[in-house]
Amino acid sequence: MSFLNDLLGGQGQQGGAGSMIGVAGQLIEKAGGVQGLISMLQQHGLGGAVQSWVGTGANQPVSGDQLGQALQNGGMGSLVQEAASKLGVDPNALLGQLSQVLPHAVDHLTPDGQVPAAGQGSGFDLGALEGLAGKLFGKTA
Repeated sequence: MSFLNDLLGGQGQQGGAGSMIGVAGQLIEKAGGVQGLISMLQQHGLGGAVQSWVGTGANQPVSGDQLGQALQNGGMGSLVQEAASKLGVDPNALLGQLSQVLPHAVDHLTPDGQVPAAGQGSGFDLGALEGLAGKLFGKTA
């Protein structure tokens, strides 16, 4: 399955849960919303990059290895393993793809450089990311 197919959910995926955007959504949800994910990634070595994702400028890239280490240290390693297993891909390949998608997801969910307040972003809805694939690839959602 190609990166684009993974990102857009592929064929036969239920509710997009198998897509990279679905995986990003699961990470955000498990972390307690956008604010929780940002805080966790900042605490585990990705502070500068994550701030760029939230800010209005260009998103700083992170490698799959950097993201994997931060997620593992933040207690999200099992989610990555589970998602990789469901998609039938190597966890490192999943992290490589996720390192491309997650900056855009955080950027998309923090318009005008503002992180949702603790009560607002905690009830994360995957629908909030629905338009992201179209935005990234110039397709209509």
